[in-house]
Amino acid sequence: MTQTQPQTQILNDQHAVPCVMMRGGTSKGPIFLAADLPEDVTLRDRILLAAMGSPDKRQIDGIGGADTLTSKSCIVGPSNRPDADVEFLFAQVAIDRPEVDVNPNCGNMTAAVAPFAIEAGLVPITGDQTLVRIYNRNVGALVDAVVPTPDGRVIYTGDAAIDGVPGTAAPLILRFKEIMGSKTGRLLPTGKPINYIDGLEVTCIDVAVPMVMFRARDLGLTGRESKAELDADKDLLSRMEAVRQKASVLMGLGDCTGKVVPKMAILSEPAQGGHITSRYFVPHNCHATHAVTGAICVASCASLSGSITDGMIDLKVVPQQWIKIEHPSGSIDVELTIDGSGPNLSVISGGVIRTARRLFEGRVLVPETLLAGDAR
Repeated sequence: MTQTQPQTQILNDQHAVPCVMMRGGTSKGPIFLAADLPEDVTLRDRILLAAMGSPDKRQIDGIGGADTLTSKSCIVGPSNRPDADVEFLFAQVAIDRPEVDVNPNCGNMTAAVAPFAIEAGLVPITGDQTLVRIYNRNVGALVDAVVPTPDGRVIYTGDAAIDGVPGTAAPLILRFKEIMGSKTGRLLPTGKPINYIDGLEVTCIDVAVPMVMFRARDLGLTGRESKAELDADKDLLSRMEAVRQKASVLMGLGDCTGKVVPKMAILSEPAQGGHITSRYFVPHNCHATHAVTGAICVASCASLSGSITDGMIDLKVVPQQWIKIEHPSGSIDVELTIDGSGPNLSVISGGVIRTARRLFEGRVLVPETLLAGDAR
């Protein structure tokens, strides 16, 4: 991703950094052009933390929404790769800690990157639909995004609805490619479809994002608990975190303290006509809906014979199909393309329909003292 001198301006004692606030799927956050942020990682992270108002549980002194789904950011620029038009770095900005995690990707925010790139002039409009080839730097993933562009412009109004977002909007098609072994290089990083950790059977799998999958019944749950119920169960969260820590080492990811990967999910039988029910963790609280990358990983686990989903669901594994995953706010459909089965399973791509919207544009003001590293 090419970068030039940051385009910030100084207003009194604050730096004004251009950005666009966008909703992507069930998440939202500021999107920056790479040219408008410094290459120095420490300085870049200070800008992101100050912009969002972290660390503070309310993020009252920034534009963050005091929720993991609204404390996200993307840095976008042109790509020199022959298979990509643009590339971006996703940043999960911690709310109550001075941490910026660039280890995971975010499928929901990827939906916002595509229209942003077109409106920023990085990708030309090619017709009623415009293909944006995206390279995610976090995990080295390629994503094809199809954006509606009738009349030579991006449109956001439409009749597509996704659970977790009110109203309807124009549909955006995302197809994630080369997603198997996103961080570990292997579908099953431990080499086994089942691992026994702290007396529990779990599946450690890496498709789009590394994850540790639990059976709800093994945890004494139905799997249909609400986000509020799960977040309030501190014993459950502690038990799952202990397993996650050990699983991370087994998966070759090392100590995951303070990191958001591997993610976790609690899986159970469907209750509303879907294929499987999932409660996705990010990782220390339950997602209000479901992450896109996490949904692709859950769908892959459901298609893997010998995993914890055996006997849980009735799913005929075919080369390409839509798999409906139920979550706390409804469901998300994943178009999974695979080859082979069992230990020879190969996940070719995972597709979803998302929506996005440009919310506001301008410059976020960052106190100069924070960029200098001074505490207030």
